[in-house]
Amino acid sequence: MGGLAAVTAAPPAARAAARFEPAPGLAEAAKRDGKIIFYTANIEELEQEMINTFNKRFPFVRVEMVHLPGGQMFARMRSEISAGKLTADVVDHSDPGLMKTIEDAFQDYEPPNADAYDQSILVSRKIWPRLTAGWCIAWNTEIISKPPRTWWDVTKPEYAGQIAEVSGFTGGSTWIRVMFERKVLGEEYWAKQAATKPRIYPTNAALSDGLVRGEIGIAPVSYTIIAPKKRDGAPLGFVFPPEGVPVYFFAAAIPKTAARPAAARLYLDWCLSEEGQALLIERLGHLTALKVMPARSTEYDLSNVKIWYPEQAESDRLREPWLNDWAKVYGYRQ
Repeated sequence: MGGLAAVTAAPPAARAAARFEPAPGLAEAAKRDGKIIFYTANIEELEQEMINTFNKRFPFVRVEMVHLPGGQMFARMRSEISAGKLTADVVDHSDPGLMKTIEDAFQDYEPPNADAYDQSILVSRKIWPRLTAGWCIAWNTEIISKPPRTWWDVTKPEYAGQIAEVSGFTGGSTWIRVMFERKVLGEEYWAKQAATKPRIYPTNAALSDGLVRGEIGIAPVSYTIIAPKKRDGAPLGFVFPPEGVPVYFFAAAIPKTAARPAAARLYLDWCLSEEGQALLIERLGHLTALKVMPARSTEYDLSNVKIWYPEQAESDRLREPWLNDWAKVYGYRQ
């Protein structure tokens, strides 16, 4: 796993996603549960779109979302596990490697279509890649008349004072961007980009809001937060740089302590089904870890660009020292 590779999973044309049908008796058991508590490090407004669509089919399961950035979410889960009080029924975190370190807290779980997923991506058979997304360079079209087209463009002195990025310490998704920058673009990339004095935001959501408001003009950002804002009329442009698109996978699981296991399984089964993955692709610009994509996003088509994702063991080994190096270069304090 890892390195630059052309996207090959997408078929030449979209096909209709198979309709999700729950296992016999699961919907009735989920109805008795009535709700789930869902811990997520994903962008809150994107999760709400998923929840709203799920509830159109299964209105009897209320999803109570608890949202925190990745680092804070993991700290909360670990604290609750230590105290024997993990209250979530489903958790979804942006760092599979961190989730792997607490896999004993999760129950055995596989979705009905488990074999349809790329098994090389899994860090555990208990933990599943519900979300697959990546990074782009975005800009405010009302501010930037000559937008960047490559990662190296974001280091140009002419953009000084207009650039922002998300802290590498936010979670697994931002760490993947930081790792890509150093491993693929080289150590000098950080120094040149830091020289533009970028504004550091705590989350992708906060950065994208600042981009829309015109607080800053240009930013590397997760393109899944750009997709719905641009769709809804925000003055945003974006590009998938030719040097590569860092891709990250979220990691979803059901705790052993889940108080509402049937509703948890129903929600996660639906999210991981072709129906759930097609929604993520078509409306929110996601990729998928399914071997065959059940749909295609015309605007967010990555079939002709290079994607990059790390080998998990290398990512785990380099994370702490490289993030510390990144912080020193950017003068960032947690």
